[in-house]
Amino acid sequence: MPSEEYVERVLSVVEAIPPGSVMAYGDIAEYVGAGGPRQVGWVMSHYGGGVPWWRVVRADGRPADCHAGEAVRMLRAEGAPFRGPAGDRVDMTRARWGGDSDS
Repeated sequence: MPSEEYVERVLSVVEAIPPGSVMAYGDIAEYVGAGGPRQVGWVMSHYGGGVPWWRVVRADGRPADCHAGEAVRMLRAEGAPFRGPAGDRVDMTRARWGGDSDS
């Protein structure tokens, strides 16, 4: 189980992702400088309900399976770009947020 400090750092990053942008689980781990995609996923599954969880996706642009339909709907409403034959993956090249105020 991650520390309370780690949980707070992850949630703080997720709260900062602008509408229409996303970060992959691994992007968040890299940004906070600790853990990996699985640790971030654990934090999101246990504590992510109060932050814009739909803006956290897999590295290939797919939303988490548990909320895939709802996440796609919310991301589309925010104007996130999608790609793929089914249009169900976020275009990571265009939508990935780097965690700075200039993105």
